[in-house]
Amino acid sequence: MPHSLKPSLPGLLLASAGAIAFSGKAIIVKLSYRHGVDAATLIMYRMLFALPFFLLLGWWSERQDHARANPLTLTDAGRIAALGFVGYYLSSYLDFLGLQYVTASLERLILYLNPTLVMLISWVLYKKTIQPIRMLAMAVSYSGVLLVFVHEVSFAGPDVLLGAALVFASALTYAMYLIYSGQWVQRMGAMRLVGWATSVACVCCILQFVVLRPWSAADVPVDVLWLAALNACVCTVAPVLMVMMAIERIGPALTAQTGMIGPMATVALGVMVLDEPLNLWIGLGTLLVLSGVFIVSKYGAK
Repeated sequence: MPHSLKPSLPGLLLASAGAIAFSGKAIIVKLSYRHGVDAATLIMYRMLFALPFFLLLGWWSERQDHARANPLTLTDAGRIAALGFVGYYLSSYLDFLGLQYVTASLERLILYLNPTLVMLISWVLYKKTIQPIRMLAMAVSYSGVLLVFVHEVSFAGPDVLLGAALVFASALTYAMYLIYSGQWVQRMGAMRLVGWATSVACVCCILQFVVLRPWSAADVPVDVLWLAALNACVCTVAPVLMVMMAIERIGPALTAQTGMIGPMATVALGVMVLDEPLNLWIGLGTLLVLSGVFIVSKYGAK
């Protein structure tokens, strides 16, 4: 192997593994719904299992030199709480609700509209000009999602509209998180911000269950508990860390490009594990969405 490739190989492997692990989340959620568990209970168990890891990440981050030189203020704490509520709790809950009505493949394609949503929100809030190449990327990506969406509606009925709207709202709230976390991450540090913001989201999910569900709802099949633990460890905590480490090694642009393996992994896992259909429409829609994301990350972003 050429010496020039050695530094980037670990980063590429981390980015690929993180994208595949993230893609497994939708598969595990769909499997859990087969046991008759509702979204609030399911996300509660996922976040309950993940909470110790994120608290540990926050505690570890506070012991680093950067954190000691920039102690958190009340303003910082408020920002972390807001990011955790919107970017992880609300986004995750809307996503779980949407997965009751749409396939894992369509869910992942909608979530991959995040880069275009970030551009649109930045244009609305900060009057940032959208370059023509980015407009092309948006048109390509949205046409791919629309293609798969129309195909699913024709077979699954109007519930797909509700599910797609919920998942799109999830992508929108996460795009807001990306915009504001990008403004504050330099002061707080990436691992520190992720650790505390996701801890806030975990607490919100647990409190939501306590408020909305009777304690008897916590009595779920053992298989659901195993799936929730797998979702928390393999599809939540591990990919967050892997993507962060990949960004440190190969930068955000290349990490984003490598992450395009995610939708393809979701489609493949949906076919193999959930017996979801694989046809020309899904293949073409996936190709269009990935092409739009590639155009943005390769040619349209500084």
